[in-house]
Amino acid sequence: MRARTPGGAGTETERPAVRLPYTDRAEAGRVLAERLVPLRLEGAVVLALPRGGVPVGYEIARRLSTPDRPVPLEVLVTRKIGYPPQPELGVGAVAEGGEPVFDHGLLARLSLEESDLAATVTAERAELERRVRAYRGDRPLPALGGRPAIVVDDGLATGGTARAALRAVRRLGPSRLVLAVPVGAAETVTALWDEADEVVAPAVPWSFRAVGQWYVHFEQLSDADVIAWLDRDAAARGAER
Repeated sequence: MRARTPGGAGTETERPAVRLPYTDRAEAGRVLAERLVPLRLEGAVVLALPRGGVPVGYEIARRLSTPDRPVPLEVLVTRKIGYPPQPELGVGAVAEGGEPVFDHGLLARLSLEESDLAATVTAERAELERRVRAYRGDRPLPALGGRPAIVVDDGLATGGTARAALRAVRRLGPSRLVLAVPVGAAETVTALWDEADEVVAPAVPWSFRAVGQWYVHFEQLSDADVIAWLDRDAAARGAER
């Protein structure tokens, strides 16, 4: 799907453009990569949201790479900001280098102000910084000024972390900002066109409960798994990490 209104090949009312569920994140990444090839994103950087977006992003980086111009894979760390009495309920998100992004409609329904979440934001920033150190050490994000940036995750449910990531990346001045996900809730995919220059989602089913329902194998990944994928990418490019 590359339209501002979900429809056609990604909906349940017409035959999906891809066979769901995906076997695993690697297969999803290969399918997604084929949808990105026609965009001709020369000089792109793939920014995967850990943990689940990293194996997806690996497949994209390898498919878009050429012998004379490899496409690097890097992580862009994000953290969900949870409702304190119910942490799994996301009321916002924060990405490295960006400001917290809140769901103000949900805050209003919960009778919360942003200031009520100050302690939670501080804790999530600390965990975000820990993960950045674990994944990249002292290495900064690649320079994005004038280059296409492809933000990748393994799927979109509410889209809170993707929105925070896109806003953080936009501040770094990419020439094109692309959000790429193998599957996403239709309403969320449409909403995120406000944040990206392109949204590429091969499957946009209308009935969407959770990202994991669209995969046969959807194991939880560890920090060690993320680092292994990044090392594998660096080895494929002959680069140092």
